[in-house]
Amino acid sequence: MSFTKLVIASFLALLPASMVGAQQWAEKMFEVKEHDFGVVARGSKQLFRFEFTNHYEEDVHILRVRSSCGCTTPGLERALVTSLGKGAVLATFNTSTLRGSQGATLTVTIDKPFRAEVQLRVKGYIRTDVAFQPGSVQFGDVVLGTAAERTIKVMHAGARNWEILDVRSVNEFYEVFLKQRTVNGERVDYQLLVRLTDTAPAGYLNDHLILVTNDLKNKEIQLSVQGRIASPLTISPASLLMGTIAPGESITRKLVVRGTSPFRILKISTEGAGFEFTAPEDARKLHLVPVTFTAGEEPGKVVQEILVETDLAGGSSARCVATIEVKR
Repeated sequence: MSFTKLVIASFLALLPASMVGAQQWAEKMFEVKEHDFGVVARGSKQLFRFEFTNHYEEDVHILRVRSSCGCTTPGLERALVTSLGKGAVLATFNTSTLRGSQGATLTVTIDKPFRAEVQLRVKGYIRTDVAFQPGSVQFGDVVLGTAAERTIKVMHAGARNWEILDVRSVNEFYEVFLKQRTVNGERVDYQLLVRLTDTAPAGYLNDHLILVTNDLKNKEIQLSVQGRIASPLTISPASLLMGTIAPGESITRKLVVRGTSPFRILKISTEGAGFEFTAPEDARKLHLVPVTFTAGEEPGKVVQEILVETDLAGGSSARCVATIEVKR
């Protein structure tokens, strides 16, 4: 049993039964355990990613995720999350068939390295008089350093004097413009232009815009924004599982380093000893990099971050985590 696994086991054994049920080691992986979708339009697409990080040496396996209510559909990015890896539980709010206040508890069941359950909670209010077309701002995959635009039609039925007064966001990388307002009977339509600036950092977009209206009963409406800003340089696998070897033995695995245009690898480094790297010297869009690890005399689990530095886009870099088990 590894040191981390032993610590977790000892920790659980010393806790009272009531605290064991809480299984705090699993809850600590989640940065956020509650989300309020706020007031949303019927038929709008509402998705939230409950991100988590495996802080432990042992791999974490999620057996299932279930929802207490049909108002929310649970999902999972990946079932197995390796040491220091990241994952996400997905919560999709059902705005097509339900109305009014809705809420659900998502129960995440973990079966490895120990059995545990984490509860995540969502809630929201679904309006019937407002609709978006399409149902959310979907940027998809955007290359880092480039801008993107999407147009959303906002429709309100029931009051011709209904107006959008402001659009707010906590994300500084969105620019929003109200392009057009039309009135047809008791229906009011807006054209909303949402621009993602070229200065936005790499990562997932999991945000919302707040439409501030002159409706005193329901003044604010949330519009979901989803997407991913991808680095021009990617490395796979992100978690390099090199296997099990004996002390003094060597093992080699390959990394795939891919760019949006031809590039040169300038340097590959890691803080740990025992690693050797071989990379092509010429410029190409895809590099196959052999990674060789030679074990020392001490057994144990080796976890090291590998940094690949290139000349792509003024100096893009990528990282992965290598894991090796050294056993006698």
